[in-house]
Amino acid sequence: MARTVTAGPGPARRAGRALASGVGRSAGALRRRIRRTTHAGGAGESGLAKLIELHAVNSAGDMMITVALASTVFFSVPSGEARNRVGLYLLITMAPFALLAPVVGPLLDRLQHGRRAAMAMSMVARAVLAWMMAGMVSHAGLGLYPAALGSLVGSKAYGVVRSAVVPRLLPDRTTLVKANSRVTLSGLLATTVAAPVGAGLHKIGPQWPLYGAFAIFMCGAVLCMALPNKVDSARGERRARLTADEEAPAEPSGVPGRKPGLLGVGSSVLHALQGNCGLRALSGFLTMFLAFMLREHPIGGLSPELSLGVAVVAAGAGNALGTALGAWLKARGPEVIIATALVCALSVASVAAGWFGLITVAAVTAVAGIAQALSKLSLDALIQRDVPEAVRTSAFARSETVLQLSWVVGGGIGIVLPLNGSLGMATAACLVLTAFLVAVRGLLGAARRGSSTKARVA
Repeated sequence: MARTVTAGPGPARRAGRALASGVGRSAGALRRRIRRTTHAGGAGESGLAKLIELHAVNSAGDMMITVALASTVFFSVPSGEARNRVGLYLLITMAPFALLAPVVGPLLDRLQHGRRAAMAMSMVARAVLAWMMAGMVSHAGLGLYPAALGSLVGSKAYGVVRSAVVPRLLPDRTTLVKANSRVTLSGLLATTVAAPVGAGLHKIGPQWPLYGAFAIFMCGAVLCMALPNKVDSARGERRARLTADEEAPAEPSGVPGRKPGLLGVGSSVLHALQGNCGLRALSGFLTMFLAFMLREHPIGGLSPELSLGVAVVAAGAGNALGTALGAWLKARGPEVIIATALVCALSVASVAAGWFGLITVAAVTAVAGIAQALSKLSLDALIQRDVPEAVRTSAFARSETVLQLSWVVGGGIGIVLPLNGSLGMATAACLVLTAFLVAVRGLLGAARRGSSTKARVA
């Protein structure tokens, strides 16, 4: 009688252990490589590395929520209903932020000693809201929208505080441009990784990306409190206001009973911020308008999903390329870079208005991503160059608040505009043209004067 020989548990167990060991070694090598990258250039000693890693965690959590909400309020409902829902989503999430924007900067000026706690509270709040949304996402009831409101406001609050924290963690041999580009790139890489992970979790169930966001944000809260103590230090800091104040007389010092005045940021920074506002509004407009335009009227013979995918990939690639270019250029001639970015964005949008198609849409989104990234890094360079250190942190917080509000304005226009491709691209060109007319003369004038213009006490 022939005997059946079966493999014992030993070989299978050994193969499992070998596989686990190999995965562990690969993960460890990847973790060490990431750590070497984030700690390079003195970032490990200054604490900037911890902020880079924190921003990556924040971006991954936001992407998880985006994946979950997009599948609920956009792709899973009819086109007309989706537009109404996203319009409602934009209104109830961004209108309060728009109303609060004028007081966010002054509020953060008064919270200088609690920046770590403010970021940690933002993370915890979004974690709790993600858990709440997980229980509502399957039926997409109206209760989902207030939770989404809190999540988005928390994300915006984190962004404003984070922009104010970077100058406090700047290594001695690293510029603000390089530091901010490294922070931005870490967020882009984390988003790239989190997007397919979130999509995979969504295949299991619509609530699972939100459970993933909960875990990520809770880890982020711990990382916030691990930032160096100097993040909360306000020694030597003063408040800024977004004015040129080039002709304002200096306030007498030592006057009894009078508080120190606010410092203006100077004309070069003010005009650079105006140009950035136009490009940020363009980003918000393209995000909202193309999301519905390409779903209702796909282009290039592609399906709606592929048409939108082309625009998203082009925008992401443009943003990454612009960030890399900004780090390479080191913001030489930042005023000229911003003016050039405005011209390029205006030109491409104008061409797309006349010849609306797959190639021109991809070009517009890519150029918008490049222009926005380059212009933001150039604004950072001007703040470092022309704004006194005493008010630099406040200037970052206030400028970031204005930029986020500009995105809201652009996104709102994209929601209400009729779904006509040529009209949409013409509107995009008008947004950039407005910023160009307002900012470019001052930018080029500031470039000719150089860095002699300094902020003065108002």
